[in-house]
Formats: sequence, structure tokens, C-alpha cells
Amino acid sequence: MPQLPAPAYPAEVRTRLEADAKEVIARYPGSRSALLPLLHLVQSEEGYVSRTGMAFCAELLGLTTAEVTAVATFYTMYRRRPSGDYQVGVCTNTLCAVMGGDAIFDRLKAHLGVGDDGSDMTTEDGKVTLEHIECNAACDFAPVVMVNWEFFDNQTPESATQLVDDLIAGRTVEPTRGAPLCTYKETARILAGFPDTRPGAVEASGGAGAASLAGLRLAKGEAGSQARVVGQRGEAPRDTPPHDPSPSEHLSSHDAPQQTSASDPENPAGPVAEEGE
Repeated sequence: MPQLPAPAYPAEVRTRLEADAKEVIARYPGSRSALLPLLHLVQSEEGYVSRTGMAFCAELLGLTTAEVTAVATFYTMYRRRPSGDYQVGVCTNTLCAVMGGDAIFDRLKAHLGVGDDGSDMTTEDGKVTLEHIECNAACDFAPVVMVNWEFFDNQTPESATQLVDDLIAGRTVEPTRGAPLCTYKETARILAGFPDTRPGAVEASGGAGAASLAGLRLAKGEAGSQARVVGQRGEAPRDTPPHDPSPSEHLSSHDAPQQTSASDPENPAGPVAEEGE
């Protein structure tokens, strides 16, 4: 059945959101470019992107609700239903899964009593929403859990269980690195482009892990005698100083053009003999 038109925001909410939205739109040469931050803005109001929020964005940007809906349903950072104050995401991509991400997700799902038979993954008190997340480029610290997009590294089923218990109980929780934790609505407002005024939040940061830094040094040729080359399975790593590749040696297929029929006419890619020969 067709849905009724989305209800409007209360007058005082609309007035406040319009003022914020105009500030966001003014940052862009074309108003429709402001759609992504405006979706974060309406998400900061209700905790998800509602039909009311999408209608609001469409009206201010001169778009159709279908165009706004297409964007809101494409990006996973926009919620389409009410969710918890804390989005607890467990990375279950390959490396994190192998290191324990799957076990962490299963433990939290059972511990929180959510997600049975594909139902909503939010606890009854509205505190925590559990979800799978894709790779967040933190493989050095696998398995990784994120809460409202802040990192909690090197987790175990036990530490992750304690984490969600602390969130539900309202105890202070500190991310492994990055800014202090805030609620999902507060995070959405920051993502909309408004300043984070919490003391020390902007200055907080975190660096790459040891494995990434070692790889960076190798790539720059700075590792010296500490470079380690992985041998065949079962063979111990061996210390090998970095070296310049010979003309016939390439460290990867991207290091130099490969000989193809276009660059090497004497060795074309296809057959050279006439049919039947």
C-alpha cells in the first residue's frame, strides 16, 4: 500500500535544523552537493534517517525524495530504522575473522540477546546496536571492534563483552586511539561538519600499527638490515637487505610496463601462424 506523506518536524525542530542546514549548504558551490552532510544532520536529530528527514533534505536541496532515498539507502553509515546510542561494529572481514572477529560477534550476539532469526540488532533498552562492519583499514590491530566509528583494537570475546556491559551501564569507555567516545547522535552531527567542542577531542589521534610502519619503511628502502623476507611455507624468515631490482626483475606488475603485443611487436599476444599451418 502507498505510504502516507512523511510527517513534518515540529516547528521548533525545523527552525533549528533549517539554520544548521543553511550553514552546511553555504559551504558548497552547488546546493545538491550538501546532501551527504545534510543526511548526517537529520540523523543527529533522530538517530536515523527517517522519511521526515529525507523529505526535509529533498525540500531544501530541490531534489526529489526518490533521489534522496537512493543516496540514503546506498551508504551504510545512514541508518534506516531507530538504533542504539552506541553502534558496536565487529569487523568480520577475512583477517579480523581469522583472528577472532567471528567469535566476538557470536559472543556479543548471544550476550546481548539480539539478532535472533534476522531481527533487529538493538538491545531492548536502546543502548547498543550490534552489526557486522567491513574492513576499516586497521588490520594491524585485528580483531577490531568499532563503537560509533572509534577504534577498540586487539579485542577478544571477553574484552568485547566487558565493553558492551560498560556502555549499557553508562561507565566511561576509552577508545584505543582517536577521539573520546560520544553518542551516535553526537557523532552524526560531527560528521555533518560541525565542530567537536569537547576538550581534547580534536587533538586526540592515533597512529598506524607496527606492521604497517614496517611495510612503509620497506617500501621506502629505509629498513636496512632489519628487513625480513618471508620464505616458502615452513621456511624460517631470513634477513635480506633491500636491493634495486635488475632490468629483468620487477617487484610487482606495477613497477614497469610489461611486454605486450603493443610494446613488443616481435612477441604479439595472439597467434601468429595462419589457420591450418
